[in-house]
Formats: sequence, C-alpha cells, structure tokens
Amino acid sequence: MKLTEIQSCYIGPEISPEQFIPEHFFLFLIKGKINSYDGHRNYTMKPGDFCIVRKNRLARYNKEKDNDEFKKIVIIFDEVFLRSFFKKYQVSMETFLPKGAFIIPKKNELITHFINSLQPYYTESGAINEVFSELKREELLLILLQIKPSLSGLFFDFGIPGKIDLEEFMLQNYKFNVSTERFAYLTGRSLSAFKRDFKQIFNDTPGHWLVKKRLEEARFLLEKKHQRPNDIYLDLGFEDLSHFSFAFKKQFGNAPRDLVK
Repeated sequence: MKLTEIQSCYIGPEISPEQFIPEHFFLFLIKGKINSYDGHRNYTMKPGDFCIVRKNRLARYNKEKDNDEFKKIVIIFDEVFLRSFFKKYQVSMETFLPKGAFIIPKKNELITHFINSLQPYYTESGAINEVFSELKREELLLILLQIKPSLSGLFFDFGIPGKIDLEEFMLQNYKFNVSTERFAYLTGRSLSAFKRDFKQIFNDTPGHWLVKKRLEEARFLLEKKHQRPNDIYLDLGFEDLSHFSFAFKKQFGNAPRDLVK
C-alpha cells in the first residue's frame, strides 16, 4: 500500500531535542533519511520506515533532506497519556527485553493505513486537529500493541531507572553531550552517589574524565582513521569546533588539523 501525499506532523506534548529522551515516541519517516546512534548501534531510516524511540535513553540523530525536503510523523507517548490509556484499556503486562533506544517492529500494513488516515485531520497550519489528535494517539498505540504485545512491558513500566553498572554504562555512553545529573539519573543514582562511585571506579571526576576520554577517541579517529576534525567533534560530545580544537591542543600540544594526513 502506497503512502498518500501527507505532511509532517507532531502529536503530543513538545519534548526537548536534547540527547536524553524523556518520553517514548513513535517516528515514521515520510521523506528524507535519518541516521541515528544510541550507544549500542547505528540505525538508518528511509521513507516508509518507522520505529519507537524509548524514554530514559541517550540517542542522537541527523537528518538528510531529499530534494530539499524532509518529512516525518512524530507521536509522543508521554507518561500522563500512557497511564490514562493503561487504566482505560486494562492492558495486560508482558516482559520486554530489548535494551536499545530504538525499537523497530516488523513492517505492517496497519501502520501504513494509520499514517494515511491522518490526512483528513490536517488543519490549514499543517498540524493535526486537536479534537482528533488524542484519538489518533490511542489508535496508534492499540495498533502497536497488536503488532507486538510485548511492548506493554515497555510503555507501561512507570518506574525510574534502577541502579546499574556505572563503569559499563559510562564506557558505552561517554560520547553523549548530557549533564552529569543525567548520567547520575540514568545509572540509578543520586548526584552525590554518582560522583562518589565514579571516583572509586575511575579515580577521576566525571567532567575531567569525559573530556579526556572524548579527546583520546578523537586522537584515534584522526591518526588511525584519518577523519577530519569537523566530521567528528559533534559525535564526540563537543558543542562546537573551536571548543574541541582548544581542548585537543591543550591536551596533546597539537591542533586536531595537524594530525590529519
């Protein structure tokens, strides 16, 4: 079944585009391309692909336009909505095992039908009419639970992250540019407990260790993989190229560009 000519839309409460994902959301790509990374794997989405992005995870993505166009459908499953849905439909809980930030169910025509069904509800401003947006969120969630019942164990687990192996987590996620408070939360610790445990494991402060670890990775990519500074600094958690270059030269005595052959 082909997609009709539909616009981008965003249903649900606005969430920050930072690398920490505070709420579950459904993403369907209409036009363009998305490359994403969650610390475990790299993912590529093309038109017609869809996924669920999991809350309380770290992830980042970049988008590529097609003929100067990029279109997607984003539907937020925030906790308030999910609690209401859980109570209304008396959902039975199942175990959900995958750990990554991106959950990719098998393709199903029900999803395509759903995406096409949004077209009549667009307003002149390009948004979905608020009168119907909540109903469409419920419809989509019912479809997803029918396609993959174990998603109930993902969507309706309202607990906070439990205490996990800090060393393993940091070695896997040091490239993400989020605050120490976020790292503490995601490892199931208070900020003070996180700093104490971090010191015991790495014999360093989180801030100093993160910069050092990112710079060591940068040096490897420049020297061994022959990558360019402007292609790696964002992926290593630096906000801008000048900050990256300054920190690199301070650490190693050479500017990043000096290592590029």
